[in-house]
Amino acid sequence: MRAVTVLQTGPLCTVQDRGRAGYASIGVGRSGAADRLSHDAANRLVGNHSDSATLEVTFGGLALRAEFDAVLAVTGAHVTCRIDGTEQGLYSTLVMRAGQRLQLSTPTSGLRSYVAVRGGIDVPAVLGSRSTDTMSGLGPAAVSPGTVLKVGKDRTDWPAADFGIPTTTRTALHVTFGPRDNWFTEHARSLLLEQPWTVTQDSDRVGIRLDGAEPLHRTRDDELASEGMVLGALQVPPSGKPVLFLADHPVTGGYPVIAVVTAADVSAAAQLTPGAQIRFRAAG
Repeated sequence: MRAVTVLQTGPLCTVQDRGRAGYASIGVGRSGAADRLSHDAANRLVGNHSDSATLEVTFGGLALRAEFDAVLAVTGAHVTCRIDGTEQGLYSTLVMRAGQRLQLSTPTSGLRSYVAVRGGIDVPAVLGSRSTDTMSGLGPAAVSPGTVLKVGKDRTDWPAADFGIPTTTRTALHVTFGPRDNWFTEHARSLLLEQPWTVTQDSDRVGIRLDGAEPLHRTRDDELASEGMVLGALQVPPSGKPVLFLADHPVTGGYPVIAVVTAADVSAAAQLTPGAQIRFRAAG
């Protein structure tokens, strides 16, 4: 049987691919891997298509058993990866024989790990994607101990080695101001870049809540009509403490967005752990 059996999951383990694009008009977000760069790297290491489904492991703790001779890779957060107790390298192509066990420790840095198996995790697709959307409930349920995951045949040529390893320790994220930065004081716009922001415990795949010494004040207090939200948006509720939207963000929102984290830095944002401090830098 071409499958892997999940023995332990840690705090959260979900199936993710590159998401279900094109359905925002009917209220369905894209979802997909929170750290797309690490997801893509894992697939490339085992010769899968970039949209093949992987396991996204939040804060380590995954243990699984191969039910066949499998080729896999582990990327993302800095975890200790072992196969039958023998430590393995991250960002490398690994072989598991039938019956062997893979275990991931809690990370020493970063938050999310990605496990790709050659052929891709084969769960039923919903609206063209195998991703679990934790906000809408679309896609497969979060993986639980005892789950047997079939492995498909969604593979391509073996990979080249000419790709960079994404960093999981970035402390500065680049932003583009707008579309509603004119709803904020000049001091607030400067403050977004000048003061450090701390990732709070109240953060998940939907978004990262940030706390700073001084909140961001508006120039106006009227209500904003709901408008479309994008990945990386920094939405500011009345508290003045921004929320950075990640993969499972809502498609619309009623609070003003002061800036948007650049696409290149969203993957790094997805690796931020509670308590981490970051700064924002103006792009360009």
